[in-house]
Amino acid sequence: MTVTEAVCTETASTMAMGTAAQELQLKRGEFAIAVHLGLVRVLVQQGGGRSRVRREEVDRLRSQDGFPEALRERVHTVGTAEGAQLLRISLDRFTKLARSGCLTPIMFYLNRYRAVVWLYLAQELAEFAARESQLLAGKSPAWVRSRLAGGADFRAHNWRSRRIERLMSLTEDPWARAAVLAATLDPVQLAEVVDDPYERAYLARIRPEPVFGPTGSPSAREAMGRLMQADEPDEILWRRVGLITELDNAREARPAPRPGDEWRPGPGPGPGPGPGPGPGNGPGNGNGLEREQEPEPEPVVEPEPASVCEPEVFHPDPVFGPVPASEPAPTFVPVRDCDPVRDPAPDPALAPTAAPEAALGLLARLGPRRRSSRPPCR
Repeated sequence: MTVTEAVCTETASTMAMGTAAQELQLKRGEFAIAVHLGLVRVLVQQGGGRSRVRREEVDRLRSQDGFPEALRERVHTVGTAEGAQLLRISLDRFTKLARSGCLTPIMFYLNRYRAVVWLYLAQELAEFAARESQLLAGKSPAWVRSRLAGGADFRAHNWRSRRIERLMSLTEDPWARAAVLAATLDPVQLAEVVDDPYERAYLARIRPEPVFGPTGSPSAREAMGRLMQADEPDEILWRRVGLITELDNAREARPAPRPGDEWRPGPGPGPGPGPGPGPGNGPGNGNGLEREQEPEPEPVVEPEPASVCEPEVFHPDPVFGPVPASEPAPTFVPVRDCDPVRDPAPDPALAPTAAPEAALGLLARLGPRRRSSRPPCR
């Protein structure tokens, strides 16, 4: 088989992301959520090409009972007003539950006034209502009232935690894991932890990209960048601790490339609807992504002009292109809900019991950390 025939075979067995969304009768945002929840397994192209979906994966989903309503129901999102109606509570109570960390957003968009509008999975809200019905009526617990009195708002924090947890679970490459954590720190904080400029440049090169790429207006990208970065002292501290740990592992594995070195993309998160998988993320594992197998090297054979199959030209998919003003580009990432029964910290990494004694030695390496002007969450 020639190289050209191999390209034709691969193209025939896969389809573009936009085509897969149409075949599954999902909108762009719904398909993106399905990918990140692991409902749709995506084939990540080697060398950073556009991700594709196997035809057998689409056929598998189309053959399931209740298609397409069942699949749509699992990725259906609601805003604050519709979520309050679903839980049969007031808008004010729904907002308080979300701000206190009981409800975790799955995605967000910016409205015409550049305000962040959070969206939630309807299925998660229904599960929350069945699990924590005591929070939907009567007086709010003391820990909820204390957080709200201190001006806490854990929606962005929980969204970041969900995204970080998802990306970290999809790769075991230490440099890729470090890049995920480095993206949550501002340049000043990052320079304090990573003093080598070549390492910082490498982390910036392999950091995960937004789901739909750099689309939208500059103000929208600026707002998205602010939401990506940790903004509370406790969160900043533990992201720095985690970054130091991953950097130590990465430096032991291999050094960051220097000028003149040949750089190759690692197995970490890359652009597109999902990051690259780690070990064990093959077909049927539920992680939602699978790595393309590299074909065995074969001798190059001059193809005859009459039998040459022209490879497919990968044009930008209109389904995942820039979004018009009437439909803002969604940004999302999966996260872990906090347990509202107890009074835990919103992120297990921030809980006092989550810091092992070995981490105390890392704190001495952090240096002075910038204090936030916002009031404390607790």
